This record gives sequence, structure tokens and C-alpha cells, in this order.
Amino acid sequence: MHLTQDQVNERLKSKGFLALDVPKDLDLATEIKLLKKKKNAVLLAHYYQEAVIQELADYLGDSLYLAQAAQKVSAEIIVFSGVHFMAETAKIINPNKKVILPDLKAGCSLADSCPPSDFKKFIDQYPGAHVVTYINCSAEIKGLSTIVCTSSNAKRVIESIPEGETIIFAPDKNLGHYLIKETGRNMILWEGSCIVHEAFSFERIVNLSKTYPKAKFIAHPESESQILEIADYIGSTSGLLKFVQENSATEFIVATEAGILYEMEKRCPNKTFIPAPVEDETCACSECAYMKLNTLEKLYLCLKYETPEIKLSDSLIEKAKLPIVKMLDLG
Repeated sequence: MHLTQDQVNERLKSKGFLALDVPKDLDLATEIKLLKKKKNAVLLAHYYQEAVIQELADYLGDSLYLAQAAQKVSAEIIVFSGVHFMAETAKIINPNKKVILPDLKAGCSLADSCPPSDFKKFIDQYPGAHVVTYINCSAEIKGLSTIVCTSSNAKRVIESIPEGETIIFAPDKNLGHYLIKETGRNMILWEGSCIVHEAFSFERIVNLSKTYPKAKFIAHPESESQILEIADYIGSTSGLLKFVQENSATEFIVATEAGILYEMEKRCPNKTFIPAPVEDETCACSECAYMKLNTLEKLYLCLKYETPEIKLSDSLIEKAKLPIVKMLDLG
């Protein structure tokens, strides 16, 4: 059974600690490194985490890379600094390891847009269909799937299915529309989306491009179609990172979660990266509030007390593992 974050906080409180009660003079980065070594723990972190957590990661990457990393780690404890579905994926791949997440409330708007009971009714309307689900979904949704994909390998996954077969794609409609265009395959789409990638403003991006006429505009395929239509390059998080390293341009407008800019700037210190503007003019960029729930203080407490822990039933793990392994076997 999952502990709620309130229950986790109560347990920490009983031990004399709350996230806000971490001693101010404590060198958290050093303590986290010591705890990882002491507890034989490995830290997996997504590019969308805050910079200080990215620097501490043993494995830093996008969803596909982190799933691949989770498959091969030998540590006894996996600390996943990302969102809930990512930690679930690590647990599914490593059912005998302890998987912990700094904040259980670090969810995902895209995963939330696809309730398992509703999705089951949806796919039951299309018997025999191949159910392809984007990794940004719950373990229950993965358990209803034929194969899982990430934005890095989605096209390859779709093309691995024989021509003429019925394909359901969920939960991201924007990625689904992009894949239909890229592969030429007809697919039945679930109407889900990511609030972070849907927040970009077409008009403000066009205006920003006039201010930076030499800048390349690059976008993640979870963005809406009108945004993708004006992009110079469309790709996964790792794809965007590779593009800015290899392209000769020195200025880039980037339409994805702003956390990736830190790694881009590290790898390309002589290039300029501008976050794509969102509809809300009071915000400078698009950030995932769920991703940012994980803080250095929570990471420290998570390692110290080995909680909150991701727990899934054996039956759910068995169902959800097969479509993930199918994806990983594609390379």
C-alpha cells in the first residue's frame, strides 16, 4: 500500500525531522553522496529536475535512458528523482529492489489524463488492437498495453507493428498526431495531454523569433500541432540536446520543460538558449510543477529514511513489465 505524503511527513515528524526542519548548516550535497555510498543506493534523475539534483545524479537522462539505466543497475536502492510514473517503471523493471521517490506528490498531468477504468472501457471497443502507450502513464495503464514507447523511440515502436493492424495510441494526443504524420499510420488516439507542453504560446513564439532571427526553434513532440509546424527541429528531450550540440546555430528557442536548459548550457557554453514563452505572460518559461516538487532537502530525507517507497502488487508488475521489456528489446 502506498503511503500518502502526509503519512510520510508524519513518520518523519515522529523521527524528529520534517522537510522544512533540515538543519540549515548541513551540506546536503555531501550528505546525499555519503548516504548513497552507505546504503548502496543509486540516484536516477531526469533532465527536468533542478540543477543541483542533476549534478548529484549517477544516471541523468530522459525517460528512455532512465528506463534503460534502471534495467541494469546493481545497487540495492534506486532513488528516482523524477515523477511517479518513472519511479513505478523502475520498480516494475526491478521488483526485488527498493525504489524510493523524494515526493509522492510528484505526479504527471499527462498520466492523470488517462484513468485506468476509463481507458479499459475505451480499448475494449477495439478488440484485437495493438495498444501502444507512451511511458508517461501509470503502471495500471502499462498493464493494459501491448507495448510501451518513449518520445525517443515512439516512431520505431509504431513502425514495428505490421501494416494494416489497428493501433491505439495513448495517452498523449499531441504526440499521437505527430506520429501519424511521421509514420503515415492511422491510429486511434486517447485525448490526453501534458499541461506543460500545451502551455506554449504560438503568437509569442513567433514574436520572439523576430527578436532572435538567427535562432533555431526546437520543440518536443508533446507540444501542440501549430507549435510543431513552425519548429526547425522536433525531438525527444535527448534528441533536442543532441541537436543543439551538433547544429551550427548559436541561438536556440527551446519548447520543452525549462530544466533541460541547464544541461544544454553545460554542454554548449558558447551558445544561447531561450525558453519558449507560454500563454501566461507572467511566466518566463514552461516548468513542470510536479518535477520541481523534488528538492534537495526531500532527496536527503528520502535517502536517510528510505521513504516514501514505491510499492506495486506482483500481479500488476507482471502485467506492466511485458510491454516495457518489449520496448527495451527494440533497443
